Amino acid sequence: MRPFDVDLVYLWVDGSDLEWLAKKNRFLGLQTHFSEEAITKARNADNGELMYSLRSMEKNAPWIRKVFIVTDEQTPRWLDLTNDRVEVVDIRQLLPPESLPCYNSVVIEHCLWKIPDLSEHFLYANDDMFFHKPLTPSFFFTLEGYPVVRLQQAFMGKWVNQLKRRLSIPTNIYRKTIHCAALLIEEKFGRYYSGTPHHNIDAYLKSDYRRVSEVDFKEAISATLTHHVRTEEDIQRIIYLYYALAVNRGKLRYVGRDESCRIRLHKPDFWYFINRYNPSLFCLNDSHHATDDDRKRVEPFLVSLFPKKSSFEK
Repeated sequence: MRPFDVDLVYLWVDGSDLEWLAKKNRFLGLQTHFSEEAITKARNADNGELMYSLRSMEKNAPWIRKVFIVTDEQTPRWLDLTNDRVEVVDIRQLLPPESLPCYNSVVIEHCLWKIPDLSEHFLYANDDMFFHKPLTPSFFFTLEGYPVVRLQQAFMGKWVNQLKRRLSIPTNIYRKTIHCAALLIEEKFGRYYSGTPHHNIDAYLKSDYRRVSEVDFKEAISATLTHHVRTEEDIQRIIYLYYALAVNRGKLRYVGRDESCRIRLHKPDFWYFINRYNPSLFCLNDSHHATDDDRKRVEPFLVSLFPKKSSFEK
């Protein structure tokens, strides 16, 4: 196999920025029918994780060629823009006019492949995701250069069957957007993937992104691009990984917490999960269950794990 470049893409927003908040609130004042789940503080809270995620990458995945940080007219104050390995990309460079203003990360994620100079092989992460162990490109891509598709074992079962029959059952927007993606793949390829996202750093091919969004599922993706905040009809980005599996351009791997550990921010002891599972990747997942006191515990925990300043910091 010839070596290939691998880039890393983040979405980042500082939800405490007064100017950004004012802009968002002006929009929401005109649009009052959104669910609380779609606009909860957890969607935009910045607990300082991005700086430590980059520290974790530089320590454990130094082979990453370039980092792209996709934002909405914001730049992290601590970021050293003279570092030629990092670039801030505004969402207006990627999104079509009908998507703006955009407070829906699902929409932005569908446009990542349009980042100028993005390599064919790339990783995508939220700012609360971290490389915990030294890893090589083979952790994310096969010898043939296809993405390793990490999923959680199906928890859906009866839930999936109920959704297919369109029964009224308690669930959330996130799960429904995954199901929307799975149904599109099933309709076209005859395969329903019940495995769900492991909610951590994922690997993609830019050419798969282009094929899915511009050719095979253009109509469905285009409809999602008009949703300014999250809705139940969104198509979750898992469609690109289900597609890779369906066309035999991806390797399926079901993961446990020793490989990909999701730590809920409202859990009292972050170290419990690190010490018990020693994961390759972990995520500090914010949610509507977390309080501001929970969020205050994030930075001390990350400092203890990644104390060394990275080359991306001023």
